[in-house]
Amino acid sequence: METGEDTTDRTGTGTRAIFGHQMRFNLEDGFPLLTTKKVPFKLILSELLWFIKGDTKLKTLLENNNHIWDEWPFKWYLKAEGLPVPPTGSEEWKSGLKEFTEKIMTDEEFNKKYGDLGPVYGYQWRSWPDHKRDENGNMVHIDQLAKLIEQIKSAPDSRRLIVSAWNPADIDEMAKAGLPPCHCLFQFKVLNGKMSLQLYQRSCDTFLGVPFNIASYSLLLMMVAQATGYKAHEFIWTGGDTHIYSNHFDQVKEQLSRDFKTLPTVKINPEVKDLFSFTMEDFELVGYEPHDAIKAPIAV
Repeated sequence: METGEDTTDRTGTGTRAIFGHQMRFNLEDGFPLLTTKKVPFKLILSELLWFIKGDTKLKTLLENNNHIWDEWPFKWYLKAEGLPVPPTGSEEWKSGLKEFTEKIMTDEEFNKKYGDLGPVYGYQWRSWPDHKRDENGNMVHIDQLAKLIEQIKSAPDSRRLIVSAWNPADIDEMAKAGLPPCHCLFQFKVLNGKMSLQLYQRSCDTFLGVPFNIASYSLLLMMVAQATGYKAHEFIWTGGDTHIYSNHFDQVKEQLSRDFKTLPTVKINPEVKDLFSFTMEDFELVGYEPHDAIKAPIAV
């Protein structure tokens, strides 16, 4: 707000931005879920589990009452059908979006046509297309997360403990029903028996998106650490285009006026040692008493 430059953006909303910023969160001090406004932990968790499973189906999120991805495939559907795109957040937009998600849940043909977000995060994490083909001529895919776990166990000092979601060959396809990845590359490091994780995020909606990203990757660090026998230490967030949308300024000022509260903790079922076996029931958020939520429109 104080040092950013006002600039235009893809959505036409306008932002105030800086370029290049870093934040560090020691998980031993508590779980970094914002206390100056309420952030929905279960939505963050269900989305992360969706990524980890390599899922790209909108219906999976909707079954968990998770609507954070709805707007992009809805807009793509309208354009694909040659229908007018109402202003985001208008009553026409809201009613159309509700009808769209209901059809995803109840109409199998419609879901098949418009309910897959394409090769977004989970696909790239679990099924990155290789240039090789198997003996039957089928494309070989790379399970980056499975390879990551293997690498950590066999070579914990490696400097190659990296997962990338930025696949240039799939960017246009991702943009159809979703977004090219904003949080696009992350790297683990083990030092002195403790595991840390650094994320690079190319585009950072500081008010709405970044609080989700901080909590999501902190959870991922805790899960990978448990699955490989290490203690989760520090999450490092590195941002590229770090911005506040112009229609979030009032909300940001409200948030900045609030005092911090004690950070919560997250308890994870210690019996789960396989990254791909975690469920919603394996996590408990303890001691989260934030200020009230602050609503703001999303830029699509």
